[in-house]
Amino acid sequence: MTMDRILSADELWRSIRREAEAALAGDPVLGTSAAALLDHPDLPTALAALIGQRLGMNEAERTRFTRVATEAFAAEPTLVDAASLDLQAIIRRDPAIKGFLPPFVNFKGFVALQAWRVTNWLWRYERVDLARMMQSASSEQLQVSIHPSASIGTAVFLDHATGIIVGALASIGDEVTILQNVTISRPENDPRRAPRIGRGVFLSAGATIIGDLTIGEFAKVGAGALVTSDVPAGCTAVGTPARLTNCPEAPVPA
Repeated sequence: MTMDRILSADELWRSIRREAEAALAGDPVLGTSAAALLDHPDLPTALAALIGQRLGMNEAERTRFTRVATEAFAAEPTLVDAASLDLQAIIRRDPAIKGFLPPFVNFKGFVALQAWRVTNWLWRYERVDLARMMQSASSEQLQVSIHPSASIGTAVFLDHATGIIVGALASIGDEVTILQNVTISRPENDPRRAPRIGRGVFLSAGATIIGDLTIGEFAKVGAGALVTSDVPAGCTAVGTPARLTNCPEAPVPA
């Protein structure tokens, strides 16, 4: 699926509904999930139900998490806009995906990220215990643990999304891609500071980023790399400990 522009949240929801209607008509197995989705009137309601369904281990938990997400989306509509950008980022970066419905229904990285957006909203309004409860449920059910105090931009893609850990106070910019088994954490000797991941960064599988450091815009971190110091914009960090390679050439003085 190719996209030549960013869709609004309402436009995205209409596209998802059209795909769900086609799935319901064409495949009885897929139709079950599609029919449930079509019961929802809009994207915020569908997102809240998705979060509740995927995080809750019983009916009481599913109801509680759905209600909290509904409250968050109503109070802060920008959370829904962020979810829309996250879903569209998947389409733009994963050539295997041909529509919005499959990642919306099936990609646990997408729902884990939206669940984090709700926990962050709770954290900012000092509802700390409920935020931690949802973080714990996401870790148990989706294998993604993002601390509610972290900061994450939009158009973020958690690809495969197993074993991802984002610690307290970590900052992740827009358009970042994170593969499986990535850890982003504070240093033990200075728990007040955490990594800052710039716009457009790509973190490969198994990468570990620890410390008071910055990874610059559009930098890349290779699979299994251990990063404990700054990575300049546009560079690639590989190895354990990480070393820099493929850095852009410095501009020639006039």
